[in-house]
Amino acid sequence: MKYNFGNWMLAAAALCFSANVQAGDGGKNKKAKADPPKKFIDPANMDKSVKPGDDFFEYANGGWLKANEIPAKETRWGSFIMLNDGNKKKLQAITAEISAKTGAPKGSIEQRVGDLYASGMDSVAIEKRGYTPIQADLQRIDAIADVNGVVNEIVHERANALGSPLFSFGVRQDSKNPTKYIVGFGQGGTSLPDRDYYLKSDARTKRIQDAYKQYIVELFTLTGTDAQTAAKNAETIFGIESKLAEAQMTRVAMRDPNKTYNKFATPALAKTTPHLNWVEILPKLKVGSPDSVLVSSPSFMTTADGLLGTIPVADWKTYLKWGILRGSAGSLSSPFVKSQFKFSSVLSGQQVQAPRYERMTGLVDGSLGELLGQLYVAKYFTPAAKQYMVGLVNNLKVTLGERIQRLDWMTADTKARALKKLNAFTVKIGYTDKWETYNGLTIDRNDYYGNLRRIGVWSYNDMVSRLGKPVDKTEWGMTPPTVNAYYSPVNNEIVFPAGILQFPFFDFNADDAINYGGIGAVIGHEMTHGFDDQGRQYDADGTLRDWWKKDDADKFKTRADLVVNQYNAFTVLDTVHVNGKLTLGENLADLGGLNVAYEAFKKTKQGKSNTKIDGFTPDQRFFLSWAQVWRGKKRPEASMQQILTDPHSPEQFRTNAPITNMDAWYKAFNIQPGNKMYKKPEDRIKIW
Repeated sequence: MKYNFGNWMLAAAALCFSANVQAGDGGKNKKAKADPPKKFIDPANMDKSVKPGDDFFEYANGGWLKANEIPAKETRWGSFIMLNDGNKKKLQAITAEISAKTGAPKGSIEQRVGDLYASGMDSVAIEKRGYTPIQADLQRIDAIADVNGVVNEIVHERANALGSPLFSFGVRQDSKNPTKYIVGFGQGGTSLPDRDYYLKSDARTKRIQDAYKQYIVELFTLTGTDAQTAAKNAETIFGIESKLAEAQMTRVAMRDPNKTYNKFATPALAKTTPHLNWVEILPKLKVGSPDSVLVSSPSFMTTADGLLGTIPVADWKTYLKWGILRGSAGSLSSPFVKSQFKFSSVLSGQQVQAPRYERMTGLVDGSLGELLGQLYVAKYFTPAAKQYMVGLVNNLKVTLGERIQRLDWMTADTKARALKKLNAFTVKIGYTDKWETYNGLTIDRNDYYGNLRRIGVWSYNDMVSRLGKPVDKTEWGMTPPTVNAYYSPVNNEIVFPAGILQFPFFDFNADDAINYGGIGAVIGHEMTHGFDDQGRQYDADGTLRDWWKKDDADKFKTRADLVVNQYNAFTVLDTVHVNGKLTLGENLADLGGLNVAYEAFKKTKQGKSNTKIDGFTPDQRFFLSWAQVWRGKKRPEASMQQILTDPHSPEQFRTNAPITNMDAWYKAFNIQPGNKMYKKPEDRIKIW
């Protein structure tokens, strides 16, 4: 699951719910098959000893936090993960049922989904093979004699879906010409989650570095390398990756889409990297001879090229072997899998590995998502849910437009362009209208590792085949069962997979306050991504192009800086600060999305009333719904990794920070000066 509101490629926001409803006319009165929760806001989950104005997250969720522990197989636990866990059980039931049947026509949905799952569950066969599936790869690397051989191996591995050593590569939309695909290169070549894991030297980081080196030693020794050589290999690999990490741009720097848009004529790029002759390399990568390519970080590419000339070939061979070992460890026999998990647990804090059936179900969803997705939506998603979502989206879209028109800091010309962009949003709900068929992909019930290789090669070939073709805007960046949502700046689209359309985000039986505080805020969040610090730089047709008057852009940045400062002040693990610049886009989307959802809610019958349900006013239920969406706790290791790598702020701050800027929250809970979360009216941040 993608437990966040997105990444840079998708600029996404993630919140989820699944609607277990009967097919019908899409009316709000259509009842669910299963009995709904007795209380959509359950006081047992709250801690009323905490004042809502002191810590609203604890007030709304404290009872649940005290009563629940993180399961050993999880790194975090809460509304998102519980929903995702339930969704995984639905998928597992589908895959187990199908895999138990044999005789489905070759190439059918049932045959490929069922046989992929069955091959991954055949642990006996996997154990017998040990690491033989990668022996030929390791032997091929052994035969490398010079730098040209190193480069050829790097290209071979990428073109055959064996890994991405040294740099990243792909075919994607050209953000300054989004109707066309273009070849792109970027920084890469490292194994740890962020460059800081190589460059910092504090105790937490040192512990991870030591565990990483031990992981390298273990995998090499499992293939017959003696302990002394394996230890030397670990130092060699860490040394190479540290040099690559030092050359990488920071995650904050990578958030600037103009800074990462660097177009080169192919021969001109080749002149900057004498060891990487792109004129020769590109055909081997199966993209022909394009006139130009994009490079996100030119300085990284020149540094990587320089390392090819200074690091001994023998060390590169060790590095390349490590890439094969690391990339395949989870798919080999149990000693490799256990070693991989042992290291990952140091990073995440996860205590026990998820059951094999759960891992294999996730693999099927990640590999054949639009085959498994068809089976999922047929059983768990209905036209009624989709129709209700369409109405909700339209209400929020109108509301955001009204809010833009009322802005007191933006001029009329920029407002008009903003409204043009808003009105051009494409909305996708539930699942694609054009399913991927994975044409030509063969799945063998008796060849688990071979299936993974064939899936990788098929996916790579599908990606590179797009070059020269029109952009297919019907494609989705997530599979239907995914508990998430996203905004794509180059497509100017907001997307809500079926998997997220479930309680606590949405329920047909819930009052409007619950649904607007849940899925309504998610919809508003994704819409606001179109106008956050990154999304605002793309115009109505998805082109990376400045459409702002300078004074308006300056005023936006001034307000955005206030959000950066607010989140910079938050800490986890007592002393580790949230990175307000890294999380800015998601924080802006939370602030904007919640405001839009609240204003849209106030247009409903319940929103105009003051009728209490279970002792709470409509406005109180709206804000409590928002808070229970973010209900959760995580292990310290997971918290640390989130701060370094995740563009989303920790859940307690996603709950508390936006509402401190909303006058309606102060009124709903009678928040007064002296409450810890109180902000003076003039200090409350208002942007969208």
